[in-house]
Amino acid sequence: MKGESVLQGIAANRRLLLSPNGLTYNERTIVFNREKLMSLLSSSRRSFVALLFLFVSIPAGLFAADSDSFVVYVGTYTRGDSEGIYRLEFHPRDGSLTAIGEPTEIENPSFLTLHPNGRYLYAVSEVSDYEGTKSGSITGYKIAGDSGQLEKLNTESTQGASPCHLQVDQTGQTVVVANYSSGNVVSLPIRATGYLMPVQTLMQHVGRSVNERRQLGPHAHSVTISPDNQFVYAADLGIDRVLIYRLNPIAGTLTETVAREVILPPGSGPRHFALNPKMNYAYCLNELNSTVSTLSRDPETGGLELLETMSTLPDDFEGQNSTAEICVHPNAQFAYSSNRGHDSITWFAIDPVTGALVRKGNVSTEGETPRNFNLDPTGRFLLVANQTTDNVVVFEIDQNTGEPRATGNSVKIPNPVCLKFWKPGDRAQ
Repeated sequence: MKGESVLQGIAANRRLLLSPNGLTYNERTIVFNREKLMSLLSSSRRSFVALLFLFVSIPAGLFAADSDSFVVYVGTYTRGDSEGIYRLEFHPRDGSLTAIGEPTEIENPSFLTLHPNGRYLYAVSEVSDYEGTKSGSITGYKIAGDSGQLEKLNTESTQGASPCHLQVDQTGQTVVVANYSSGNVVSLPIRATGYLMPVQTLMQHVGRSVNERRQLGPHAHSVTISPDNQFVYAADLGIDRVLIYRLNPIAGTLTETVAREVILPPGSGPRHFALNPKMNYAYCLNELNSTVSTLSRDPETGGLELLETMSTLPDDFEGQNSTAEICVHPNAQFAYSSNRGHDSITWFAIDPVTGALVRKGNVSTEGETPRNFNLDPTGRFLLVANQTTDNVVVFEIDQNTGEPRATGNSVKIPNPVCLKFWKPGDRAQ
């Protein structure tokens, strides 16, 4: 029916749910009986206009998604069918996941980060030819509306090729970026409006290590800012080191520290780095030899000391593998890492006194090449981005053992490689 089609269009626009029993929105529920609505729509033009006015005049915020849900931004490589940054809606009540909206077009947004005020998102473009230079770029977006739509602000060069990781400091004044191919780390100031300023500091790494294929030079792979917002830990795959910089968020600069660096076993290939949220320990995931290193951290100097290194793989695995992502659970009782090749999530228990990891097991990611995963803000679920099989899969975490268990929920996204959660209610007003 024509009237019903129009109504469905209004409902879709307003993100209202048209159910078999009427129009409903949970929490702040608006319920209309479909039969009565259709009768009203067919009765007269005046009634239809009045009803149309009702839908248009109700504030858009009232028609937002479930108030308990999160928007999940998905970074991708734009080869094949991918167009850029995708959005999903995740419901922690039941672990369901659905695609929403249209993708935001951008080339190779392989890593994303959110501004602490929740108003802005930043994405690297992992390329090496931005505007004809040997550099990649970073783009800032304004997050518009409760559906998390992205509106481009501006783009700046990262002054280095293949930017692959970034993080905004806790004051929201500086973003730090790791450039993989150029082997450097840069900082860019952020204006109060969310716009990016040009690179302020460039820290060039030097050296090499023992792997003749992957370690002929420096390859900065990630940047992690300390909880006190004073230090940046830069994991460099090419030189088997985690370098330590002091951050000045007001000036938007990085400087060397007395602690300088920690050296990891030759051929490790440090990739990503995670801090224990409750103790002064850190965990470095090593891509090339599929291990994770536990380090103690001096909060005064930012210095790191290597304590132990262990495998992320079962003892009987003999195939090819490389690791990708590491996360620590908010309760600091568990940690997780991903394996590409074995295609699994490794879960660890964390000793509450020593911070040491105890490998508890591995679970299939229900796909291939889990380049990235993330824990939802409730700590109850873990979402995995399987790059090769084009799927994002939902796991529920056993709160007693930490074991991730597949829920059967998943969604198809081309070349997914980064997942970031955003909650509409957390957006600063």
